[in-house]
Amino acid sequence: MKDRIPDRRPISARKSPVSQRMAGALARWGISPNAISVASAIFSFTAAGSLLLTSHDDSLWLWWAAAAFILLRLLANMFDGMVAVETGKVSALGEIFNEVPDRISDVVIFISAGYASGSMEVFGYLAAIFSLLVAYIRALGNTMGVSQLFQGPMAKSHRMFTLIAVCLYYGSLSLVFPIPSLMTWGLALIVLGSIVTFLVRLRRIISGVRQ
Repeated sequence: MKDRIPDRRPISARKSPVSQRMAGALARWGISPNAISVASAIFSFTAAGSLLLTSHDDSLWLWWAAAAFILLRLLANMFDGMVAVETGKVSALGEIFNEVPDRISDVVIFISAGYASGSMEVFGYLAAIFSLLVAYIRALGNTMGVSQLFQGPMAKSHRMFTLIAVCLYYGSLSLVFPIPSLMTWGLALIVLGSIVTFLVRLRRIISGVRQ
């Protein structure tokens, strides 16, 4: 769960009545925030497996599965914090369950995307590396007293939705409007956006510390 609730990622979907009812239901069912965090990692590994399989079997359903499980990963990331607030539970290991599965999820998804059909391995590894750097600079800012470092242009949700969009293209439009190596281009966009995001957050930290 999220021990530092004031530094929660701003997600507009949290305000949705559907999301709030779902978070309430999860809390009533006794599902802990930590369990939801672990589930997000399981969704990520399933998405990664689907992406890897496309290099051998370019079936449309594999792309849809990858998109669906990446989306489930994002939803789990949102609901673990909402359930934490709903239940008021604070776990001594909550921050570990919140952050470690997230970092592992980023790495396995992007590296797998680099091996997917229409992709290049190097961009998968680069996307994984820069996703870790973006997360690191946010954590560094928190230790230096600068919070709410969730700026884009390629924050976690933006990276994942970019990948979802590419998967949906391969699962629906690639046969009608073929775009060669779109996954490579998508990962390259994620890498470039992540570099900009890293620099934007670094600048905010420097500015915050000086003030």
